Amino acid sequence: MESKDQLGRIHHFDKIPSRIVSLVPSQTELLVDLGLREQVVGITKFCVHPTDLKQQKTIVGGTKNVKIDKISALKPDIVIANKEENTQQIVAALETIAPVWVSDINSVKDSLNFIGAMGALFGREEQAADLIRAIETARRDFKGYIDDKPALKTAYLIWKSPYMVAGHNTFIGDLLRENGFENIVSDPNGRYPEVDLKTLQQADQIFLSSEPYPFKEKDRAELEAQLGVTVKLVDGEYFSWYGSRLGQAYEYFKRLH
Repeated sequence: MESKDQLGRIHHFDKIPSRIVSLVPSQTELLVDLGLREQVVGITKFCVHPTDLKQQKTIVGGTKNVKIDKISALKPDIVIANKEENTQQIVAALETIAPVWVSDINSVKDSLNFIGAMGALFGREEQAADLIRAIETARRDFKGYIDDKPALKTAYLIWKSPYMVAGHNTFIGDLLRENGFENIVSDPNGRYPEVDLKTLQQADQIFLSSEPYPFKEKDRAELEAQLGVTVKLVDGEYFSWYGSRLGQAYEYFKRLH
C-alpha cells in the first residue's frame, strides 16, 4: 500500500503500520480517537490528550527536540510529524529509522483531508468518515449561528515580548475567518509576525491564547488597560489543534461569541 503525505511525498508500506510515534499533540489525540491507542507507542511531552496517555506511552521529547535514540528503540513502523511543528532536521534524522508522514495544515480543509488520510493509512476509514461528518455538521450549524454577527477586527496573540500574532496563512487564521472575524494582520502571507501596541490598538478585540505562550488574567488586564480595547483569554487548543479537536471547537466558538 502507499500513502501520500501533505508534502506530496509517497510512502510505501507492506502492511498497515502498527507501531506509531506521534510528534504533535493534536495528531496524537486524533490517532487515539480513530481507535489507535494501542498502536501509538511514542508521544511528546506536550501530548496531553487523552489525559492518561502520558502515563501509558514512551515520551520521546518535545516537538522541536525529540530524542532520536528513544524513538529508534521503539522500532516504529511510522512517525507522524508536522511541517510547522517539527524541523526538517528532525524529519531527516527520523527517516533513517522509519517512514515519516508529514502533515501541512493551514486550513479546516487541510485538517479534514488529514483525518481522511490517517483513516485510510491505518485502516480506520469508517471512524475517519464519521468524524469528518460530525465536524462538517457542527461547522454548517456554526455558519448559520454567526450569520448576523459583526466582523470584528481581531488580533490573536500567540507570544509576548515581543508580541506575535497569528497571520492569515495559518490554521488559526483560517479559524478566525470561520468565526467571521477580520484579522488585523495586513500581510496576507504573513504567518506569525511581530506587532507593536499601536497596531494592536486598531483591533476591536484581542485574543490572548493559552498556548504556546501561556497568557494569564494578569496579562489580559494589563493589555486592556494599556490599549482600551476588549481583551479576552482564549483556549488555544480550540484555535490551533486540528484533527478531532475540531469536533468540539465550534461549540466553544459559540460560547466565545
